[in-house]
Amino acid sequence: MTTPATLRNGRPRVAITGLGVVAPGGIGVKAFWDLLTSGRTATRSISLFDATGFRSRVAAECDFYPEEEGLSPQEIRRLDRAAQFGLVCVRDAIADSGVAGLVPPERIGVSIGSAVGCTMRLEDEYVVLSNGGEKWLVDPAYLVPHAYDYMVPSTIAAEAARAAGAEGPVALISTGCTAGLDSIGHGLRLLYENSADLVIAGAADAPLSPITAACFDAIKATSPDNDDPEHASRPFDLNRHGFVLGEGAAVLVLERLDDARARGARIYGEIVGFASRSNAFHMTGLKPDGREMAEAITVAMAQNGVAPEDIDYINAHGSGTKQNDRHETAAFKRSLGQRAYEVPVSSIKSMIGHSLGAIGSIEVAACALALTHQVVPPTANLHTPDPECDLDYVPLTARDQELDMVLSVGSGFGGFQSAMVVARGSAA
Repeated sequence: MTTPATLRNGRPRVAITGLGVVAPGGIGVKAFWDLLTSGRTATRSISLFDATGFRSRVAAECDFYPEEEGLSPQEIRRLDRAAQFGLVCVRDAIADSGVAGLVPPERIGVSIGSAVGCTMRLEDEYVVLSNGGEKWLVDPAYLVPHAYDYMVPSTIAAEAARAAGAEGPVALISTGCTAGLDSIGHGLRLLYENSADLVIAGAADAPLSPITAACFDAIKATSPDNDDPEHASRPFDLNRHGFVLGEGAAVLVLERLDDARARGARIYGEIVGFASRSNAFHMTGLKPDGREMAEAITVAMAQNGVAPEDIDYINAHGSGTKQNDRHETAAFKRSLGQRAYEVPVSSIKSMIGHSLGAIGSIEVAACALALTHQVVPPTANLHTPDPECDLDYVPLTARDQELDMVLSVGSGFGGFQSAMVVARGSAA
């Protein structure tokens, strides 16, 4: 398929020209891609807190040392782990794009997603303030000066804006597990409406704290396979028992394709469609027919005349819960018809877990790299396919594949369903 010079409504084409990734299994784009293509898993027993007594004691943690990533002692003390992830990704993405100093500050926008904000520091400070939960009436004198920053997720976006020197529109998108996709979608719209010439878009979450683990334990959504953490995340496998919590961040530099070409930028890919829908049904439940996700996929493709046969790879939400896996399998069939049986599908959550709001941006970064390298990442741990998930879920081993157009989807508590279509940069 040849992408037209503009979308059908005359909006400009938008390119991805920079990537920054902090993910389980390695920091930086190269380490991230090496992990995905090797099919290795980064899931392990939780070490960030004492998980004794929890139903699920496995997670995908980042081996992140902020001082080694260039953060100052003041930034390390002041910022929550999620904000630290985001800050490193912003700096790396801007450096990767080579765009620093080329765009006036007032024309730079920021769109950052997060599901749970600064959970880790917020919980830590409450534990201290309440003396381990003993006191209902607390002494504010024990409160650290940055506690307000931990309570308000928008401070992550503000830190990103400061790092980028962005004085244009800045937003924090918090739509649960679709926040990483939705933040990029919002950044896309800022470029469409000419509110910015450059957008720093992505998401960050570091939810590996007792309160988060307890919440997912209560609804039995996370895997209890504590004796085999490396194989606990098993999307589309008949023997899966729930998802594995993760953490991380990814940031993309978005700019108009004409501007990127004019400055000779490397183009990872072009975003050619985005849509989101809600099922207006249940906070955690999904309808089995996948209608709302299918609608998001159909609308995202229609924005630039993408047909089902144009889709060469699907990056699935693939959380590893039976409800989700069957729901999106139905959505792919409903939106793509026969093509759903022909196109490879995979879930990188099998290797890096589910980092809640961050995962959508991490997955778009994976899609951009898949297009760049012409490789489909595998679904790790898929040994016994669920008969109800009867598509080509690329088990265990990465696959060399000609890719011109890929689809990435997300599904979140609250009924949020989002879809994004990304085209190969060299084919743009």
